[in-house]
Amino acid sequence: MCKLVRARFTSGRVSPHAAKNQFLKMINTDHLDVTTKAAVLLEALPYVQQFRNSIFVVKYGGAFMDDADPAVRTRVATDIAFLSAVGIQVVVVHGGGKAITRALAESKVETRFEHGLRVTDEDSVKIVEHTLNKVVNLDICDILQKKSARPLGIAGNDVLVCDKKDVVVNGEHIDVGFVGETHTVKTKIIKKALNDGYIPVISPIACDEDGQVYNTNADAAAGRVASALRARRLVYLCDVPGLMRDISDPGSLISSLKADEVADLVKDGTISQGMIPKTDSSVKALRSGVHRVHFVDGENPHSLLLEIFTDKGVGTEIVNEYDKR
Repeated sequence: MCKLVRARFTSGRVSPHAAKNQFLKMINTDHLDVTTKAAVLLEALPYVQQFRNSIFVVKYGGAFMDDADPAVRTRVATDIAFLSAVGIQVVVVHGGGKAITRALAESKVETRFEHGLRVTDEDSVKIVEHTLNKVVNLDICDILQKKSARPLGIAGNDVLVCDKKDVVVNGEHIDVGFVGETHTVKTKIIKKALNDGYIPVISPIACDEDGQVYNTNADAAAGRVASALRARRLVYLCDVPGLMRDISDPGSLISSLKADEVADLVKDGTISQGMIPKTDSSVKALRSGVHRVHFVDGENPHSLLLEIFTDKGVGTEIVNEYDKR
């Protein structure tokens, strides 16, 4: 059986600015003749055929969630609806954006820090649970429904099982409260939703064996879900075009790298701050059966579709040495 091979390059890539102009041209097809429009569809065809009935996990989060422009907030939903419409089984795991920060501020719950880390106490975790399960989750489902998709909101604590996170700073164990680390995913509920034609939309709230609710890192939760489902693709929506060797240089985007290269990029500082949980989760997912992981800019129009259905892609992909494609 012939495998589809994508042409990915580590250098010579167009800059994110040029890519964005490309996005805008592709979105507005009025200037294209019918033959060119057909060519665009034909480029996507082998990917549609290859990925039909495959499971894709999309980590839904980033600055676009809080953008004042409704069009920006709904673009990603359009892409997800498209993936579902062509037969891909999409699972969404979402973060909280700024909604949690706003909810905690409005509740006037006092925030406490230990060694610079936010402590999630009993009052805080109740607010976080409500915000993620009842506000953010329902909002994402509503946006997807308006794009004619079939979302099914799932509270993370119905499918994610965790332990209290053990945080160590300078050799000292720090109690950060009700912050958990997911270790088990109850896939039966998720698979049932997929088989019934729904797009499961899962919050990153988890519970321990005793039913105590914890907040967890959404990037890590997405990786756990993708691993448990043996997903074909895990896609992280970011606030940057992908992994970059120099964040100030648009031309330094890393198009493709292998999982065993990630550690050195963390060590030399190329991967830092908020990208570390994403890449850590990516490597673990790849080691657990996920075929490939992608990073794309959630604010760039239709970057999700362009990464999946075009030959060159527009973001960063991380692959195993024994790539299953």
